[in-house]
Amino acid sequence: MTSPHPVKVVAVTGGKGGVGKTNVSVNLSLALGEIGRRVVLMDADLGLANVDVLLGVKAKRNITDVLAGDCSLRDLLIEVGENVHIVPAASGTQEMTTLSAHEHSELIHSFSDIEDELDVLIIDTAAGISDTVVSFVKAAQEVVVVVCDEPTSITDAYALMKLLNRDYQVSRFRVLANMVRSEQEGRNIYSKLLTVAERFLDVTLQYLGSIPYDESVRKGVQQQRAVLKAFPKSKASLAYKQLAAKVDDWGVSSSPRGHLEFFVERLVKGANQR
Repeated sequence: MTSPHPVKVVAVTGGKGGVGKTNVSVNLSLALGEIGRRVVLMDADLGLANVDVLLGVKAKRNITDVLAGDCSLRDLLIEVGENVHIVPAASGTQEMTTLSAHEHSELIHSFSDIEDELDVLIIDTAAGISDTVVSFVKAAQEVVVVVCDEPTSITDAYALMKLLNRDYQVSRFRVLANMVRSEQEGRNIYSKLLTVAERFLDVTLQYLGSIPYDESVRKGVQQQRAVLKAFPKSKASLAYKQLAAKVDDWGVSSSPRGHLEFFVERLVKGANQR
């Protein structure tokens, strides 16, 4: 039996809303696709799905149809760019905590079904620190925390890290400063977070860099297009390409933790334990 294909599972989160997390998830996915990585972007905001809205695509089906046995995960995938597909969220549907044992195994099986066809799974989590957000983040191999230059962004990011560290032993976070006016501003935001984290938590923070404030992002949103596609030479697009190169350099485990099935098992097991 061949060993499962290792897949890099990256959760993009941020604590509060309004930090540009979905934009980061979408453009990072597209930038990874451009360098030849096969990417699936999962919209894990089960209450307010917005990846499909941001990209101007209409999903006929969602994860609920997979759980009902009406289609496979592969049937759900919508191509949104070179090498990039999205799994649309089931907006307003039941949370992971309410899935039956049969639905859990269906979900695990459906993800195992596509793991040979992708290299990176990006999880765009909901805002806040709900049970669903925690479930996805603690199951992922890599956690990217998106912050911007607002006091509430720093405090909410810290609260999320504290919860994940204290209750679930998540000890490493990658920090991305978004919508910054300068590179120095990005470093300052990171320093603020690092100061409180080092003082009160047992965690390792790594600075991923920053995405500049860019009007092109807003224009792209209005057009329901990712900035990387709408304005490929914009400051934000170039920054996303640099970000993708960094993410691509992260190693991917060939141990069970590097398997997509393991991620989904951790996801549903965690939901059952609550």
